[in-house]
Amino acid sequence: MSTLLLMQARGRVTAAEVAAVLEVSVATARRDLEALSTAGVPVYSRPGRGGGWSLVGGARTDLTGLTADEARALFLLAGPAATLAPPVRSALRKLMLALPATFRAEAEAAADAVVVDPARWGERERTRPVLVDTLQGAVVRRRKVSLRYENRARQRTERLVDPWGLIDKDDVWYLVAGTTAGRRTFRVDRISEVTVTDLDADRPADLDLSREWERVVDDVEQRRSGISATVLVTERLVPILSRHFGRYFSVVGTDDDGRVRARVSAHMALSVAEQLAGFGAGVEVVEPEAVRAELARLGAELGELYGR
Repeated sequence: MSTLLLMQARGRVTAAEVAAVLEVSVATARRDLEALSTAGVPVYSRPGRGGGWSLVGGARTDLTGLTADEARALFLLAGPAATLAPPVRSALRKLMLALPATFRAEAEAAADAVVVDPARWGERERTRPVLVDTLQGAVVRRRKVSLRYENRARQRTERLVDPWGLIDKDDVWYLVAGTTAGRRTFRVDRISEVTVTDLDADRPADLDLSREWERVVDDVEQRRSGISATVLVTERLVPILSRHFGRYFSVVGTDDDGRVRARVSAHMALSVAEQLAGFGAGVEVVEPEAVRAELARLGAELGELYGR
């Protein structure tokens, strides 16, 4: 495909030119050019001085029906990944050379326009789990994998699963897989060992990985919002609480004293209390009593420890 794109961009190429651009041997380049012809692509060779390989009648492929906007969007998307993945960098370089000359300047600028720093301020740099590449290979090759897995309760199990796909959610990687009990999701950083088998993996023909992940997210979000509390907060704290609780924060209205009435949620009363305690008197919990009791207990503990 890279050879075909290069021919399309330059009009006529020699095997030596293809070899130099795509970093292969001349023999490999010549073999690929001949393979295009065998595959039915309308290419022909002209021997002698000024000769080379060309597309008959300037034929074009659908792949480089790319518009300038599409080329720019492609390099904006893939450019940040190229700094971390040498294969992506190599692929972009080859595609760049195959683009029409009028597109190359903007595409090159787009590839260098964005740098992604996944670590938050004050955090250590996050690294991708080493098992991601192994699992990714199993997904692509459709092979069952044997996992040694430790769940949240620190229970260790060994399972044979059908890997359907990988999800990167805020730099936390998950494996979505089929098991004898149905679809399951595994955090990759809790997998201690992976063995790729020679067994063919079962993958539903109508599987839509994005839709499966949406179902997983819905299930998790429901569990994480098991209890809600009504709070009164100063207007100054509204954007801070909104950022802190995210989708688990909503404004209900404004009370007569000017404070904002809102709802916050978490998976248990203690979790709500722990997240609100740091805001002190700036946040008053109206209900439920379980959250008020947890805040009172935390306050008493702090008073006992620091009151003296």
